[in-house]
Amino acid sequence: MKSESQDKVDVAAARRKGSFWKELPVLVVLALLLALVVKTFVLQAFYIPSESMENTLLTNDRVLVNKLVYHTRDVERGDVVVFSGTDSWDERVPSEESANPIAAFFRWVGTAFGVVPGEKDYIKRVIGVGGDTVKCCDAKGRVTVNGTALDESSYLYPGNVPSQTYFAAKVPQGRLWVMGDHRQVSLDSREHTSDPGGGTIPVDQVIGRAFLIVWPFSRATTLSIPETFAQPAAALAGAAPAMAGFAGALPLVWLRRRWLARR
Repeated sequence: MKSESQDKVDVAAARRKGSFWKELPVLVVLALLLALVVKTFVLQAFYIPSESMENTLLTNDRVLVNKLVYHTRDVERGDVVVFSGTDSWDERVPSEESANPIAAFFRWVGTAFGVVPGEKDYIKRVIGVGGDTVKCCDAKGRVTVNGTALDESSYLYPGNVPSQTYFAAKVPQGRLWVMGDHRQVSLDSREHTSDPGGGTIPVDQVIGRAFLIVWPFSRATTLSIPETFAQPAAALAGAAPAMAGFAGALPLVWLRRRWLARR
């Protein structure tokens, strides 16, 4: 027979077990809410569904996307960005959203954790920003930005040329010209010139910057901006507004000093 103390232990254990099962739904809801907050404002994992960014990103890779970075700086040439194609790129194969709320919920969870791809999300490399003139190809077959040739050997898919088709685009302010690293298979800005924006995408459709491959572990690495985008001439258009503002401010400073001297 069990002693009275043993009975008390068994009752306490049963209560703890029952308490756990009662608390489990609350813990699940809190975890999902936390995931939603992080996904919405801070970080999100994305699944790579295609070959368009090889060999930088391979099919089935998972990357972490920083959703805060563009609140502190502008999108830069060379960034690998995730963006929504809604109202910018016409879908080649229209996607159908599930009418089943349970299926839609699990798809949302899968997208949030980078298990399944977003239906209207794309990942590409930024080649040109607002004000840039992007062309291909120069006499040596290279892409140029504002007349400066890019050395894309560090990220271009082996055996690919910078572009199989010739193009010349003036990127409107507030938009981006983007291309995949695997140029022969990437349906990027070059393939969307008949869409709204002439192939460019709105900056405000950028979800964030892909900065880290997190899966598989054997490929874990950061995604840095290639050195070729640091060329001063390539950055000329982006610097022009600031330089113009600086130049315009000089006469005002001079006039103010003259006025103060007279007083």
